[in-house]
Amino acid sequence: MAFDNHMRRGHPIVFGLLVFFSVIELAISAFLTAQFNQHLNYFNTAERDRTSFILFTSIWTTALSALYMFSFFAMPSSVLNSVASHIAFLLPTWIFWTAGAASITSVLGGGLNCSNQTVFVYCGQLNALEGFAWVIWVLVTFAIMIVAIRAVVSARRGDGVGGPLIE
Repeated sequence: MAFDNHMRRGHPIVFGLLVFFSVIELAISAFLTAQFNQHLNYFNTAERDRTSFILFTSIWTTALSALYMFSFFAMPSSVLNSVASHIAFLLPTWIFWTAGAASITSVLGGGLNCSNQTVFVYCGQLNALEGFAWVIWVLVTFAIMIVAIRAVVSARRGDGVGGPLIE
């Protein structure tokens, strides 16, 4: 089937990009969290707490996306490669990234102009944190839409949502 070929090529690309951007987001949020905890130089507790939440979400996404990418290659017939398993991972991940990206955007007022602001200490890093959060949100949204399409195909085929992602 043509869709299976696209899934075989696209799955490693999408999950590889998720791992790549999540590692970048992990590094930025870990740096900011460490600086906030060490120097107590955050603007308010919302900035500190939302940065810490993005750190958690980055760790979650990096670890589980890497696991799903590994299982796709090493164990193609495992339960991790079912439609239901992908939905069980991608749905909470999408919720986490929606909450994280929207909350850091809210704290920053939609983004910072670093040339004329003096309130936020780590302006460039906070802008990068916000930008990469939205990039990851787009990737997860794309992945969940593809898995939802695959769930419909699997259900029509008679496998239900527990069917394989790729035949």
